[in-house]
Amino acid sequence: MDSPGHDLILTAGHCQSAHGMFVPRYDGRKSADAQPFGVFPVQEWFRDPQWAADKGANSDLDFAFARVGTYHGKNVQDVVGANTVARTPGFTNNVTVIGYPMTRYDRADQAVSCPTRTSVLAGFNQMRIDCAGMWGGVSGGPWFSRADVNGSGTGEIVGNVGGWNAGGPDVPASDPLYNRITYSPVYGDRFFQLYEDAKFGAHTDHGPYQQPALPYSMGTWDAWRHARLLVAGDFRGTGHSDMIALWSDGRATLYLGDGKGGFASERQLLAPNTTWPHAQAITAGNFTGSNQSDLLVRWSDGEVTLYDDVADNGLNTAGTQITGPNPTWPHAIQMTAGHFTAGQDATNLIVRWSDGELSLYSGVGAGTFGRERQLTGPNRGWQDAAGLTSGEFPGSGKWNLMVRWKNGELDTYPITVSELGSAARLQGPSALWTGDQAMTAGNFTPNGRTDDLVVRRPDGGTTLYTDTGSTKLGIAHTLIAPAP
Repeated sequence: MDSPGHDLILTAGHCQSAHGMFVPRYDGRKSADAQPFGVFPVQEWFRDPQWAADKGANSDLDFAFARVGTYHGKNVQDVVGANTVARTPGFTNNVTVIGYPMTRYDRADQAVSCPTRTSVLAGFNQMRIDCAGMWGGVSGGPWFSRADVNGSGTGEIVGNVGGWNAGGPDVPASDPLYNRITYSPVYGDRFFQLYEDAKFGAHTDHGPYQQPALPYSMGTWDAWRHARLLVAGDFRGTGHSDMIALWSDGRATLYLGDGKGGFASERQLLAPNTTWPHAQAITAGNFTGSNQSDLLVRWSDGEVTLYDDVADNGLNTAGTQITGPNPTWPHAIQMTAGHFTAGQDATNLIVRWSDGELSLYSGVGAGTFGRERQLTGPNRGWQDAAGLTSGEFPGSGKWNLMVRWKNGELDTYPITVSELGSAARLQGPSALWTGDQAMTAGNFTPNGRTDDLVVRRPDGGTTLYTDTGSTKLGIAHTLIAPAP
């Protein structure tokens, strides 16, 4: 690190040890005296005394500096140059993470590097990445916001591997998440106070740590595994989507989209109750002609109810009954609304029935299903459809139906007035996409298209795939971190 004495290095607080040394560009094939730039022994450590090796707020302080001795009379900065540090600009950043896994995980004993995008670690002043290869041993590794890879080899650092549980999930090494999920503290006032102390050899206790105000978070995996149903729509008339989640205890939550691929806040539409657990399928569309999306609900007894302008009116209303309790509509397993026919304003509804039949209703509105057309008759194949949603995946103004099958395969289908088109494959069978999952598509990013896919996994981890196409998933952004 850049310092007056040309002798500082940066690492994690939990990496402090009695007999540490720094080996720049370490080569495991060579002896200590044959290392490319030498071996620099640690002579003094600087760590925030309020740091705690636990899973509490003080894990936000998991950073440290060390003053190292010379090698053949030369200071480390004079040999390899110096990195700079910067305040972490936010919780979402493009970074390159570098570290050395333990040899038990990487027999090549080489550094690993991963360019990736960060997200917030809910409840902490820390960042999170999902990047394979971050095995035990990478602790303290820098998170570069930029680096001169082909020149000096130095750059700007905005984080380091560390933080909650020493920088990774509390799972055994046999768990796939062990080498994927990694954390870093956010560099703020406490970090730079420590940096100034280290530059001038001071050991100062700056008092109890007060965690700063944290950004809005949608919650954690243990809550989100109880999100039964998800639906996106322009519920506030903002020109971009929000999202409603229905929970197993009957709650309903409206998550307010920021139009930039994230969510800014939330609003409770329903407190826990005994009625809404009977809502079995939901979708959203502009069924009443306003500029706000409405919610269509199919209940366990076959009733189908339309709730208009739910952002304004809430869900504590009677709604408009399209059909009362009946023996037919309990077999409407899934439904999704969209712009499938010309001249319609999201008043089309596709229903997948328990016998595999697929129906298209055009002109759905208050008190009416409009006109029904059969897209495919009863069949065994469509009984394996595990989830439906719809969106402008082709990018041409036309909407497609998206289907998640029981084996995890994802397909999209073009829809005409009376015909189901040929399938386009997004991905083949995948275990990641099986089990109890919820999905919906909305317009969450600035491109103005309903082509952003939200998927809630069985463990509660929830991902937004922005700018998804007919044959390719979009870029994955973590909304809810998966279970550790």
